[in-house]
Amino acid sequence: MREIVLDTETTGFDPESGDRIVEIGAIELFNHMPTGKTFHEYINPERSMPEGAFGVHGIGPDLLEPPQEPKPGAVTLKDKQVFARVGQKFLNFVGDSVMVIHNASFDMKFLNAELRWMGLPQLPMSQAIDTLAMARKKFPGSPATLDALCRRFYIDNSSRTLHGALLDSEILAEVYLELIGGRQPDFGLATVATSGSGNATDDWRPAPRSNPLPNRLTDDEQAAHDAFVKKMGDDALWNS
Repeated sequence: MREIVLDTETTGFDPESGDRIVEIGAIELFNHMPTGKTFHEYINPERSMPEGAFGVHGIGPDLLEPPQEPKPGAVTLKDKQVFARVGQKFLNFVGDSVMVIHNASFDMKFLNAELRWMGLPQLPMSQAIDTLAMARKKFPGSPATLDALCRRFYIDNSSRTLHGALLDSEILAEVYLELIGGRQPDFGLATVATSGSGNATDDWRPAPRSNPLPNRLTDDEQAAHDAFVKKMGDDALWNS
């Protein structure tokens, strides 16, 4: 089973009022385990960056009014691609897989607005799992922010000083696995395998040993076994 854990960063709260996506981060899970395959893009929103949004994620100091000189490691956006250049690539990555999102209605609202403006297909809410709703149902009355859930499940989020879509997706993947019953909800019976192209596949078979294991029976044990089988007659299973 393939799932996509994703997060977005934006310029604000409402795409219909002119807010845009500035970052998408997503990671692929197969049978609830990360495959190492990711999608990550910073996006030029073609507008200014509000101080409030900048204070949350620290992205786009060059879009502030007036612009700020970027600090070391800061992400500028004027040189990044617009959503119209990455939207189809994002849809191709997601495909028809289930999307795992914290506060799914927020991210889906922005993603579908951007896709609609491009004339691309919308992503149905039925394709999304909302981990915020899961956490509120599982722990009613308790804080359900990503940071609060990290504390509850002892997940290290010390590198999360600001919001970032790819980092938050990686953390959310760990939170999601805990919400559904731990890191091995299927008791380890499901197996992740990759094809030659690196993509996860259901068709997995163990490879044969290059060198067969040696026979551990002693000569006396083998002789005793042969004598026992001989007493059972020609129809004994071991003779077939």
